[in-house]
Amino acid sequence: MSTSVEIREGDWQTLGEAAGEIRRVVFIEEQDVPRNEEWDGRDPECLHFLALADGRALGTARLLPDGHIGRVAVLAEARGLGIGLALMEAAIAAARHRGLPAAELAAQTHALAFYERLGFEAFGETFMEAGIPHRNMALRLDA
Repeated sequence: MSTSVEIREGDWQTLGEAAGEIRRVVFIEEQDVPRNEEWDGRDPECLHFLALADGRALGTARLLPDGHIGRVAVLAEARGLGIGLALMEAAIAAARHRGLPAAELAAQTHALAFYERLGFEAFGETFMEAGIPHRNMALRLDA
């Protein structure tokens, strides 16, 4: 598989079918996230990111209007190829472009080191979301 990754940005109407399928596989099937927690109704207000390699959609993320990055998901067969990094760099750049003071996210605790490498810092206590331990993290964009 080629590691040349293309990141597309767009609204839910444009990218939702492919992004939703990736989220369904990763969160609902792999991680047993309840459907009603995954589909929170906020997708229409978000900027979405879709990672493609060789024309195939392999990863996704979204940026909420308040600067929260979420629903970062990469299909199992594409992990380790830098797709998550490319998605996060695109989301951070979009948040910076919008003039937001910070980007925030709720990281699954197993992924803390990944986000720390991007400059995010954890704060607050560990909490459970969809049965998975998380920590809040923030990255100052106006520093």
